[in-house]
This record gives sequence, C-alpha cells and structure tokens, in this order.
Amino acid sequence: MASYFVRPRLLLLLLTLSVQVRGVGLGINYGQLADDLPTPSRVSVMLQSLNVSRLRLYDANPKVLLAFSNSNVEFMVGIGNEYLQDMADPAKAKNWVQHNLQPYLAQTKITCISVGNEVFMGNDTQLWSNLLPAMKMLYTTLVDLGLDKQVIVTTAHPYTVIGISYPPSSGTFRQDIIEYMHAILAFHSQTKSPFLINAYPFFAYKDDPTQTSLEYVLSQPNQGMTDPNTNLHYDNMLYAQVDAVYSAIKAVGYTDVEVKISETGWPSKGDPSEVGSTVQNAELYPSNLLKRIQKKEGTPAKPSVPIDIYVFALFNENLKTGATSERNYGLFYPDGTPVYNIGLQGNVTGVQDSVPGVIYSSASNIKAPSTFISLVIFAIAYLIHA
Repeated sequence: MASYFVRPRLLLLLLTLSVQVRGVGLGINYGQLADDLPTPSRVSVMLQSLNVSRLRLYDANPKVLLAFSNSNVEFMVGIGNEYLQDMADPAKAKNWVQHNLQPYLAQTKITCISVGNEVFMGNDTQLWSNLLPAMKMLYTTLVDLGLDKQVIVTTAHPYTVIGISYPPSSGTFRQDIIEYMHAILAFHSQTKSPFLINAYPFFAYKDDPTQTSLEYVLSQPNQGMTDPNTNLHYDNMLYAQVDAVYSAIKAVGYTDVEVKISETGWPSKGDPSEVGSTVQNAELYPSNLLKRIQKKEGTPAKPSVPIDIYVFALFNENLKTGATSERNYGLFYPDGTPVYNIGLQGNVTGVQDSVPGVIYSSASNIKAPSTFISLVIFAIAYLIHA
C-alpha cells in the first residue's frame, strides 16, 4: 500500500530547486473524469512542491479547492454546459457563487470562472443563446458581491469557432456564429477578460498527415510558412492558430481582447486512424512549448504578448468517452507512473542516492525546459508512489 511519507531529502530538493512555472504563462488542466485518480490532497502536495501555480478545473470541486487552501495555486473553475440556463437566473447565479465560490475565496486563489466549455462545438442553438446571459449574470453577481476585481468571467471555445484559419491574417469566425462572437467579445472588451481557445495542432495533423508537417505541428525545427499578406513567418502551427483567432476578433471590430489557450496537448496513444498519437510526439509537444514559454515569446502578430497556455492534462482519464486518444492526454497515469520517458542529468551531493538509478540536477545545471518537464514528471510520480 502506498504511503504518504515523502523522503525528506527529495522534498528538500524539490523545495529548493529554482525551476518554477510560476509567472511563465503555463497552467495545467486538472481533469477528473476517472475512477482511479490520486486524492486531491495528494495532488495538492505534489504540485505545490513543484511550484505549479495555475490549475484549471472543469467544475468547482470543493474537495480540490479545500485541498489547495493556503497555497499559491491560482484556479480557473468551471460551470458545466448543463447549468447555463440556470445561471441566467439572478437567484440561481447568486446561489452558485455563494455556495461554490465564496466559501473558498479566503483561503484558495480562485481567479476565473469559465462558463461552459466548447459550447459552439455542437449545433444546440439554445445552448448558444444561453451562454452569454449566463456569463453576464455571473459577472453581475460578482459585482454585487464585490468580487469582480478578484474573479473574472469567461468561456472556453473549441477551435472550430474559426471558419477560416489560413493564412493567419485572414482568420475569421464561422458565419453561423458571428453574431454570438460579436456579443461575447463586447462582453470581454467591457470586463477586460480574455478570450479562451482550445487549440490542438494534433487534430490538424491527424486529419491530414500527408499534407501537414509533423515538425511544424510539434514545434520542431522546420521551414515553416510565411503569411502572404503580412510576410510574418510561422515556425509552428499553434502560433498560427492563435494569430488566426486574433484576426477573427479584429474582423468583428475588437483589438483590446487578449487570446489565451485554455487547452492544448498531444495524446500518447490513439486509435489506428489517429496518426501521430505516440509517446515520443506527446513528449516533444509540451517540451517544445515550454522552451517558448520560458522565453516569454509572443506570436508573430503579437510579439509583445507572451503566449499563455494551459496544458491538457495532468492525468490520463479512463472515463472519458470517444476515441482512444481522449483517454491518453495525461502527463501521468493515475498510479503516478510517468507517461513520458525521463532523462535527468547532473548531480546534487547527498541526494543522488535517494532513489536508485536517478541522478538529479541542481538549479545551476538546469538549462533547458525539457529538463524541467522531466523533473516535474519524475517528482510527481515519485510523490504519488512515496
């Protein structure tokens, strides 16, 4: 049986290493559609030890919020699509905030409510119509309770809201949702909240692997592409996708709304038809993104705005439906085994014998984000098993 005991020397190493994700534009999606995940209290210890500072939930799970009390972790909490109609009702919106948000705000850093998720993925026009009223009512409720400066309101969109994405400068929203996007962007502009997009270059590669460069979607060295309208050069698809969203936003009249990536990732396993879903690619994708995040890079069209990303996801989730890939986006298996290979080098005197076969690297020796992600993967796995 696993123990809660963590070897002091390993914990000391984790606490003193100056490798952090705080402030570098990286968050992690903490999905919980599984029946075999570690408890929130254990996840809290793991992530705080590693200085992970931002998590996104798809609900407002009280066990998770309580587990992270008095931590420095910032939370984006979610409200399911099934509750959108209720959230347009003032009494129900107030009740939700008072029961799911207010009790935890004194000790847990909740900074954002994501209202619904990928509402425009389907064809439910009633759901489309319910989204903005729910967002507005929750924002009004926060204002009434004096919480609007502490908690923002937004929603996460699927990339399919973009009708034209190439070249990035010609990006536009789908014609059938233009009126909804215009109204939602007016809300974002008024409340200074970000436009969230779930962007997966993996999908583009999977759908057309013969015409899409794997190196381009993985941010590996490649020739890239040049936007013929702006002459801006793109060496990875994610940046092109983000700039296409900025172009779509500008096309409906807004230039003051920031785009943030609420989900992106790469599956380590998939169905035979899901080309590219391998462990090697799943490791390369976030590792290469981390290199860019650490440099505080912006996209070609927004070079002064550092890219802001939530990686999907912390664990593989065995209760997710759909293709095999849907259950294999995690950095870790639920038992704590890392999905990716681990390659740490270097040495910290007195610590290298803590775990047989592992050589640690001190902060002075850690130069690459790929080493960082390896450290994160190993340490979380070890803390689960400890």
